[in-house]
This record gives sequence, C-alpha cells and structure tokens, in this order.
Amino acid sequence: MSGEVRQPAQAVTVVTGLPRSGTSMLMQMLLAGGMPVLSDAVRAADVSNPRGYFEFEAVKGTRRDSRWVADAAGKAVKVVHLLVPDLPAGYSYRVLAIRRNIAEVLASQEALLHAQGRHGAELPPQRLGEILLAQLEEAVRWVEQQPHFSILHLNFHEVIAAPLAQARRMNEFLGGGLDERKMAAAVEPSLYRQRHGRTAIGGHSE
Repeated sequence: MSGEVRQPAQAVTVVTGLPRSGTSMLMQMLLAGGMPVLSDAVRAADVSNPRGYFEFEAVKGTRRDSRWVADAAGKAVKVVHLLVPDLPAGYSYRVLAIRRNIAEVLASQEALLHAQGRHGAELPPQRLGEILLAQLEEAVRWVEQQPHFSILHLNFHEVIAAPLAQARRMNEFLGGGLDERKMAAAVEPSLYRQRHGRTAIGGHSE
C-alpha cells in the first residue's frame, strides 16, 4: 500500500470475517476490554444477535466514500471481508480476522435469513461454502501483502473454548492496555447455537 501513514498514528482496528463467523463477538470483547468502537444503531439487535451487530453503516459505502476511516483511528470497526481491500491508503490498520467452521457459518446464515423471512443464494451449500472461503482467503492474502496492515488470525471455536487465552492474544497484538478478564467475560458460550453436526436454531453473535 502506498502513501504515508497519517497522524495521529493511532491504528484503525479492523474486525473482519465471513458473516456469522464471530465478528460481533470480537467487537463485544474489545468494547468490554476498554477499546472504543465505531458503530451505530442502524441495524438493531435481534433474536439472531441479541447483543447487537456493532455495524457502522458508512462502512458499506467505503469504495465510494471512505472519509469515515478518519474517525476510526484508535477505535475498532467491523468490516465484512469483501470490503477490506477497499480501505483507503494512508492509515495504519490492525486486522483481527476470525474463522469459523463453514458448515456452522452457513447454518447460522440460513437461520438468520429464516428469522427475517428471507431466502439465501440459490446455490448448493457446498458450492456456496467454497465461494465464501475463497473470498475470505483472497481478502486475507491482500491484507498480508500491505505494508501498513498487520493481522492476527483467530478461530471462533478457540475463542469460545478459551476466551481468556484468546483475549490475551488480542490484547498483545493490539499493544496492551485492554482488560483481558472483561474481554473474556464478554464471551457467552450459550449463544453458540449452530454447532457442526448438531441441530439448533440461531447462532452466536455474528
């Protein structure tokens, strides 16, 4: 990525991954740990995400207008994987990229759409999963090639199983200063409702 990093040199913390992979859970952890988050109330909490989606509406239009990034310095913001390459040059970014079992992601997406009375893509689940994983890997490779980006890879199941250990990894990656115990306490295993090989409704925060 070209261009000098703008001042102040506070990095933008980007939380990314496939929809329904745990990005809102990471945002909850960061907020609980003491990091400001950039979000609005355009998409309200619902039965699928009872703690909220932590989205910022302006992110969706980043390709057309990326001025919102100036307000994200020193904060965490959720950016879906497809939009990460649209982030503008001239800033320093720290990316938290989370992965989740693709069968669980698809099941959680289906449950969300069903709750909203909507239908998903007319593709076989296996093909849809392949497409989503390829998109995610392409975004990750792009991040890893940018000089002003750093990345920490996280796994949804590991965060659920060992939240304190994963909170420690996140805090160290972000430079310290966050309350790791409060971050870990923000993880609610009871919201993990789409487990591979089990029948359930809903899913942990997106």
